[in-house]
Amino acid sequence: MSKEVYELWPELEWIEDAQLREKTAKVWELALQKSVLTIDDLKRIPFTLLCGPNLKVTFMDHKRSVVHIAKDAGEKINAMYHGELPVNMDVLISGAILCDVGKLLEYELKDGKAVQGTYGKYLRHPFSGVSLAEQCGVPAEVCHIIATHAGEGNLVKRTTEAYIVHHADFMTFEPFKAMAN
Repeated sequence: MSKEVYELWPELEWIEDAQLREKTAKVWELALQKSVLTIDDLKRIPFTLLCGPNLKVTFMDHKRSVVHIAKDAGEKINAMYHGELPVNMDVLISGAILCDVGKLLEYELKDGKAVQGTYGKYLRHPFSGVSLAEQCGVPAEVCHIIATHAGEGNLVKRTTEAYIVHHADFMTFEPFKAMAN
């Protein structure tokens, strides 16, 4: 499965720490093993259930864009803030890749369309994502990003990396949500 995960996520190669890169890939392997969704489904289903089934932006389109935006922001902060707001790029990229991995447990397919499943009604993806990551030995600073990237994170103090992923995710989600309402 690892080859397929690396094909799904070429951005894994951006993680310089080989152990963190492998643990990040293993989380996706575990999620895919536990999910009814396939890699092909992730390239087909809409990235959010809130905008209806006809949204053309797929789960993977959105996820990969969040990783790219977060990486670019982290690099700019590191380059321009004189070391006063250091961004750990490996932690940032791993957290961005993993922030929505729990959706693989949250979603089910009904008539070929993604819907919130029974599991997802009880545990949102930040919680299931952290659980999957901890099972694979992902460090706490990355689990923190998974846990705090969504609205649940508004209740705790976020790290710099968590703020970056949160904003990269929401700046590419909120406009779609606004259009749907």
